[in-house]
Amino acid sequence: MTGWRGLRVVVAGAGASGEAAARVLMRLGAAVTVVDRAASMRTAALAAGGAAIALGVQAPPAGTDLLVVSPGWRPDAPLLTAAAAAGVEVIGEVELAWRLRGPNPPPWLALTGTNGKTTTVRMLESMLRAAGERAVATGNVGLPVVDAVTADPPYDVLAVELSSFQLHSAPSVRPAAAAILNLAPDHLDWHGDFAAYAAAKELIWAGEKTVAIGNADDPEVAGRLAAAPGRQVSFTLAEPGPDQLGVRGGRLVDRAFGGGAFAGAGEVRPAGPHNVANALAAAALARAHGLDPAAVAQGLRAFVPDPHRNDPVGDVAGVRYVDDSKATNPHAALASLAAYDKVVWVAGGLLKGAPVDELVARVADRLAGAVLLGADRAALVTAIARHAPNLPVVTVSRTDDGAMSEVVEAAAALARPGDTVLLAPAAASMDMFQDYKARGDAFVAAVRALADP
Repeated sequence: MTGWRGLRVVVAGAGASGEAAARVLMRLGAAVTVVDRAASMRTAALAAGGAAIALGVQAPPAGTDLLVVSPGWRPDAPLLTAAAAAGVEVIGEVELAWRLRGPNPPPWLALTGTNGKTTTVRMLESMLRAAGERAVATGNVGLPVVDAVTADPPYDVLAVELSSFQLHSAPSVRPAAAAILNLAPDHLDWHGDFAAYAAAKELIWAGEKTVAIGNADDPEVAGRLAAAPGRQVSFTLAEPGPDQLGVRGGRLVDRAFGGGAFAGAGEVRPAGPHNVANALAAAALARAHGLDPAAVAQGLRAFVPDPHRNDPVGDVAGVRYVDDSKATNPHAALASLAAYDKVVWVAGGLLKGAPVDELVARVADRLAGAVLLGADRAALVTAIARHAPNLPVVTVSRTDDGAMSEVVEAAAALARPGDTVLLAPAAASMDMFQDYKARGDAFVAAVRALADP
């Protein structure tokens, strides 16, 4: 970690990753200016630590050597385009972390995809720890990668979740092994189109020594995997072939790294075919790192899912209620809906340009009703009218704190014993809630109030 002292660095964004990047750079002796849209507790703390704070500026200060951008900043933001025009290199926090690695750095086992990233990286973390490795899940999962690479004592291995935003600004990152779980339209408002979004995801496989792991059941992933420069390994929910992990007779089987059968598909939590695929991806990364199959199986059994991911809330009057607020796009909602036979679907929010017609067409025969909320609910109303014209639909227009109570009461009225009321919004939450967690919490509270009025 040399060459940083005296470097003039602008950090764009004072969120979790921006704050971590600024603090590490200041420890290394860089002169740091933090740019953000408004003052906050984080900007105040960074100023107290020695950073210069510039609010709302649209060009880097004269003499800037490097700009480190937080994931939420679009590439066409004025500050970034001005930096590029001035010849200032623009990188992300993940790229900075890669450059901050010391001698004999821990290997990165990385993954990306439209859905399932956090579940998969947590599964991988559990597997690595079951093998006795000092390991941590980092990246888009919460812990900034700059904190993970500068930890003392150092980690043995990093399980790195990477979003398309992070990969877009991380051109040098070359993981030891990397997986793409799935690809479907998402974040099109940020990338511009699906081709740009998928190209950002593909950067995870750019290294010639990277073991490239992909979903053989996803045509978008499988086609791109064939062009990856490193060794190609895939996973499938079917019987695995050579260089694949898959499912045989209800058992997870490794034919890529010689591990044989290592766990039962029924042991995977949360339930559902998409999470079996996630488990296979995590196992492939762990096996590429050299983990023993027994440790992979032990870690999978020990794994405890994060909340709001196909999370059973309870049963009321013979109706099951499930919180999958993390299903923030149509692809995730499709996977969630496929796990249940008859569903009263709670959906809506910010679709971010993602189409919903195909989703509704594919799940129409599973639906017993729908309760729709949020800014883009009209798109779902239109799709349901086209593909399930006789489906009972309730729309909730209110956006105050009581909206979710009205939603759950409407869903309960539509449901019959044996049905599942499923919160799988297919959309982001920020039109009504702070984040998907707050939305899920509101759903859980409303269900509990229904059960105990």
